[in-house]
Amino acid sequence: MSARTTQTSAAAPLRVVVLADSDTRWKWGALTARRLAPAGREVRLDGRLLRGRATPTPRQLAEVGVEADSLREVSAAEFLRAAFEERYDVVVLALVGGGVQAMLHGLRHVWGARAEGRRPVVVTGYVGVVYEKLADGLLLRHGADLVLANSMQDADRFRAVYEGVGADPDAVTEVALPFLGGEPYRGEKQDRPRTVVFAAQPSVPETRKDRVYLLERLIGHARRHPEREVLLKLRSRPGEHTTHIEELPYQKLARRLDRPSNFRLAYGHMGEVLDRTDLLVTVSSTAALESLHRRIPTAVLTDLGVREALGNHHFTGSGILASFDELDAGHLPVPDEEWLARQGVAADGSYQHAYDAARERLAELLRTPRLPPLETYYTHRTAPGYLPGILARHHLAPDGAPLPGAPVADRAPGPLRRAVRETARGAYRHGVQRVAPLIRRLGEL
Repeated sequence: MSARTTQTSAAAPLRVVVLADSDTRWKWGALTARRLAPAGREVRLDGRLLRGRATPTPRQLAEVGVEADSLREVSAAEFLRAAFEERYDVVVLALVGGGVQAMLHGLRHVWGARAEGRRPVVVTGYVGVVYEKLADGLLLRHGADLVLANSMQDADRFRAVYEGVGADPDAVTEVALPFLGGEPYRGEKQDRPRTVVFAAQPSVPETRKDRVYLLERLIGHARRHPEREVLLKLRSRPGEHTTHIEELPYQKLARRLDRPSNFRLAYGHMGEVLDRTDLLVTVSSTAALESLHRRIPTAVLTDLGVREALGNHHFTGSGILASFDELDAGHLPVPDEEWLARQGVAADGSYQHAYDAARERLAELLRTPRLPPLETYYTHRTAPGYLPGILARHHLAPDGAPLPGAPVADRAPGPLRRAVRETARGAYRHGVQRVAPLIRRLGEL
């Protein structure tokens, strides 16, 4: 090979494909892909959205604000076929745990057919705070070349889980959340009212009673402080789905309440909302870490208890746990610096180096002439009663091959097919948000 050819190859764009199953995971996967790229190397980013109940709408994708060289919806079988045919350097699996596990088995199957044996590097991780299903989610992600941990604390926990079951922990790599950033908070501004933002979550809390309570307290805060602007920041508009099913949208509950003029619903990019935030309030949203990174006063609510089911137990020791009574009285929590450091909230300026180790590991793997086959912890020997069901949900056979009749889209769906698909998704949302709660209430009579 000539020197000129070597230089051209070294300068070739890094070809990355991100497979995501929701708007938040697309955001995590795409931003992670760009942060992992070696300094100075251009990235060719292809986005693939796994068809399902949480497939993001065009509006949700626009709100995420991450550009890709190509972006389209695919089935699992179509993605696996493309992963075999295309010459990708890196595959980022931005999926729920079961989706990651199914794709790992599917990729192992299709790449086993490659004559030259060269395969892409596979990367996965979590979109935010890991406060539930730690072992389950981690073991479903085992087998990727890099399992990214968003903090020192997560990296320690991830390795402990893998070591505890006899799985190889070497893939665990400490990074930070890829979407931290923005201008540091510099205090309240004179040209606008003080702004209090409540970051809502689709599935926390779950019950109508708890959600109405939070709404009433937020509205009550607005009434007590008419000089403030109080925003309820929502993840999705009516009819849209995110990663989690939302049976009781706040928009629907808020319509029944009397609201003051300084209280309103807000949508849009979280970073842009934080640009005008003076106090961020939440139950356990990852938005708290974004806010803390920017040194914005942040409060994690204790009104409904500090419980694993709510996820706010993750913030014990943070110094930011508070109740609405305290916030109404003017309390501003002060975060614990040591806790922040262990959570990857690098407000001290070290965030720019958070991906250095991951970039080095990726570069080393890319230089390896022949990577070994993907080796997952879950196999038909270790989990014969669990794994087949996970694969079947993604139309994969026990060996990872697409099952006969697995949905494959060779071309963009026509108007009729799109209409049928949207009707089906609408029926699903109606069942989740209207029929299921009604049946649940009838069952309690």
